[in-house]
Amino acid sequence: MDSLMSSTDLHDLDRRYALHPFTALAEHERNGPLVMTKGQGVWLEDTAGRRYIDSMAGLWCVNVGYGRREIADTLHAQALRLPYYHSFSSMATDTPILLAEKLIQMSPVPMSKVFFGNSGSDANDTQVKLVWYYNNARGLPQKKKIIARNRGYHGVTVVAAGLTGLPGMHAGFDLPLPFIRHTTAPHRLWQAEPGQSDAAFAARLAADLEALILAEGPETIAAMIMEPVMGAGGVIVPPAGYYQEIQAVLDRYDVLLIADEVICGFGRLGTQFGSEKMGMRPDLITVAKGITSAYVPLSACIVSEKIWQGLLLGGERYGTFAHGYTYSAHPLAAAVALTNLRIIEEENLVAQAGARGDLMHRLLRETFADHPAVGDIRGVGLMGAVEFVAARDPATAFDPSLKVAPRIAKAALEEGLITRALPQGDSISFSPPFVISEEEVVEMVARARRAVNKVFKQLHAEGHWKG
Repeated sequence: MDSLMSSTDLHDLDRRYALHPFTALAEHERNGPLVMTKGQGVWLEDTAGRRYIDSMAGLWCVNVGYGRREIADTLHAQALRLPYYHSFSSMATDTPILLAEKLIQMSPVPMSKVFFGNSGSDANDTQVKLVWYYNNARGLPQKKKIIARNRGYHGVTVVAAGLTGLPGMHAGFDLPLPFIRHTTAPHRLWQAEPGQSDAAFAARLAADLEALILAEGPETIAAMIMEPVMGAGGVIVPPAGYYQEIQAVLDRYDVLLIADEVICGFGRLGTQFGSEKMGMRPDLITVAKGITSAYVPLSACIVSEKIWQGLLLGGERYGTFAHGYTYSAHPLAAAVALTNLRIIEEENLVAQAGARGDLMHRLLRETFADHPAVGDIRGVGLMGAVEFVAARDPATAFDPSLKVAPRIAKAALEEGLITRALPQGDSISFSPPFVISEEEVVEMVARARRAVNKVFKQLHAEGHWKG
């Protein structure tokens, strides 16, 4: 639908009234927003009619692309038939029942039940509550600490933001809460020793985790939460054998594994779930984003039979399971999810994400490997990143005040490309919709290289880069 207001009016109203997430507020107060009004496939259009390749699928989520009539038709039909009813007190509606069945059938390891929420953040909060309830029911009230990883991203609610291992998300918010601990990120560029093999690196990371558990006391550690491939923290791909080493430590000390599949789930890595691709054996799985391709909000906590039996035991001790949201198991969101997952299946988009991802990674290597400021090119499936460094050997970070990656992201907009500067380092990321064509992948990477060239020419002129 065309906007009923002018670009200038929308720009001014936004500056006056909207509080934006993850935004430099004073800068936004001065300059205002870039307002998008249309989307089709992998393309977005702003109020001035300028078009952009969305190489981030929104925020890692519009997997089937913009403008899918099938989903719009589903929204219309379901809103007329039954727009809402709650799921408290044993009440139910049909679409969430069918979606729960499908999620259990799709799960990468045997699972038992599904709890629905609204976002990845609230789902990860729910996972922590489930783990605590489970251990209380088992008579282990001290087993409450949750381990996450530095650079991990798990959301923005009070618990989820604390689990997130990015200091910028803790500053000013009195986070993380005292029960959260962080261990080493599996980021080869900055954490591995020179020449260290995958096996040796994975073993050292597992040793770091074990040392943390022993220092805290295994009787106090309840669970560890991990993304199969770390997203906002840098598109970090663990070394081969990592999850097997980590799982052995978790098993040794009776620590549950929560797989945060919010980005990786439903095909992003070229498999249905990242846990499948990476060989993880989670007890609980968090999904959101790709479950509806972000057409409407929806999340889910998928739990194993072991956890379910603990919840039943808790019910005997504590009575009614007193957790849930007004919008848990929303019938409109579930209907959209069912249509979205059907599109992914019928159009074979999981395999397409893998194939387009192979092309994207080949082009990223061919396009950026020769650049003297590129320290790493990494990713899996249709998820990638290029990290920039002031020097390669040894790897030396740029002065953060130079804002190299944010400048590249801004220059990319001028080239008609939406990428994202990731926090804690100078990486730009790529996570386009699965429907991206081969020609659009080629154009996406070419536009990114032009933006990089422009920024490094500026840095050279400023005396900050001599490469």
